[in-house]
Amino acid sequence: MQLTGKHALVTGGSRGIGLEIARQLLAQGARVTLAGRDTAALVEAAASLNDAENLATVTFDVADGQAVADGFARAAAHFGPVDILVNNAGQAGAAPFMKTDDALWQRMLDVNLTGAYHCLQAALPDMVQAGWGRVVNIASTAGLTGYRYVSAYCAAKHGLVGLTRALALELATSGVTVNAVCPGFTDTDMASEAVGNIMSKTGRSEEQARSALAAGNPQQRLVQPEEVAHAVVWLCMPQSSAMNGQSVAVAGGEVM
Repeated sequence: MQLTGKHALVTGGSRGIGLEIARQLLAQGARVTLAGRDTAALVEAAASLNDAENLATVTFDVADGQAVADGFARAAAHFGPVDILVNNAGQAGAAPFMKTDDALWQRMLDVNLTGAYHCLQAALPDMVQAGWGRVVNIASTAGLTGYRYVSAYCAAKHGLVGLTRALALELATSGVTVNAVCPGFTDTDMASEAVGNIMSKTGRSEEQARSALAAGNPQQRLVQPEEVAHAVVWLCMPQSSAMNGQSVAVAGGEVM
């Protein structure tokens, strides 16, 4: 239990990758705050983890800077300053570029990039003062390469990777590391939504649609949330202090 005494805050923590990250952080002894927009979903997620002593929830929208600041203050009042920040909250919206309107473009930036900025602004001062901290930004292979029909999402995730690299250099002597984990298509609700879109637009069966998503992975499968979480928790360990500014693809070899 190498993270005993550390306070980790995970955004988008009520389901999928975020929930699994929280589970594995708890297993390493961390106290965990689950953050998200849906209070009921957070309560349900916390109940599933069954560790009331080391687990708390806080509700805020990462796109709202003041709400984020207030949420971090509430989290710190419960478990102390945040030592580990996992920027996991994200959304994927699909549309051909010529049909991408201002609202979709802005929503992708607000949630996937500006949301991380807000959380970083709230968390970093305490980390720097303490001389220790871990930031893991959940980007995507879409932050490392291009995909058709998700240009806004790709732009936001590329921005998150760039932010990761810039902050890693800026904070390199502070004791705070900043890294990104970039999953390929992962077996979560987001993938299920993508499957639904493929089915509705192409007439394929669910099995065919899932196979289409998995085809980009050389292992011919969807990544599992626990595999992504394992990479995240490894980057949070004290022994991972030399890992800084990296974008780790968890994608079966899709991006090298």
